[in-house]
Amino acid sequence: MATRTDAPTRREQILKEAARLFAERGFHGVGVDEIGAAVGISGPGLYRHFAGKDAMLAELLVGISGQLLTGAKRRLAEVEADGGAKAEAVLDSLIEGHIDFALDDRPLITLHDRELDRLRDSDRKMVRQLQRQYVELWVGVVREVYPGLGEPAARSAVHSVFGLLNSTPHLGRGGSLSGRGATAELLHRMARGAFAAAGV
Repeated sequence: MATRTDAPTRREQILKEAARLFAERGFHGVGVDEIGAAVGISGPGLYRHFAGKDAMLAELLVGISGQLLTGAKRRLAEVEADGGAKAEAVLDSLIEGHIDFALDDRPLITLHDRELDRLRDSDRKMVRQLQRQYVELWVGVVREVYPGLGEPAARSAVHSVFGLLNSTPHLGRGGSLSGRGATAELLHRMARGAFAAAGV
């Protein structure tokens, strides 16, 4: 999700490779030595950065939940700073941000689906808390665009759109037959269509 262009830190490299390997082979199917080899350090060298695989998994899942919420708040503030933009523009910006995540961080979607229950209770609760805040931010914006939509219906629509957008791991290794731009555009149209259908 980050738009930063400087080189990733060693810790970020480790997390990226851990996410990829965990998504491909499962949390228990990957050893510390394999993660180390993927970033060019010894397995024991990883312990200078993380206490173990559990700590990596927690940072990945808590981290992306926090990044999504922070990114959504930033997008909301940026659009509003442009002179009180319409709710439609805010919703489009939120959709674009989530599509960027869904296309760029597909291993994290797989990881969340498969491994969330492996987190410690406190970390899992933090993920859920961040996700609830993220959903409620979207619900508020959706209800501004579709004022006749009740809160439960808006929340269901938001979860349905997340299900659609988070299906990207099933697109295959290449991401799409038509390229990233076309895939992003299609996902955006489908998301807006789903909200429009719910708001009728």
